[in-house]
Amino acid sequence: MAAVLEAIMLVCFGLSWPINAMKAWKARTAAGTSWMFLALITLGYVAGITAKFVGGTVNWVLIVYFLNLAALAANWIIFARNKALDAKKA
Repeated sequence: MAAVLEAIMLVCFGLSWPINAMKAWKARTAAGTSWMFLALITLGYVAGITAKFVGGTVNWVLIVYFLNLAALAANWIIFARNKALDAKKA
């Protein structure tokens, strides 16, 4: 049951990343996006994944962690693109 609840938490939290990526892509600017926020969230996912291995609780929930991390990676890529677009405007 704990794994199911953890997965529900990750899915609920993770749904925000594709939405955020689409908004950032359309906005074409990095204004309003914090690299520190993205870094902290990335660190949190890496810590969660590491905890699975260290604690010996590697299970199917790890897939959800990696899906969220992939969606977050897309946000990093769009952030870098938007920073470059902002630099061209300046």
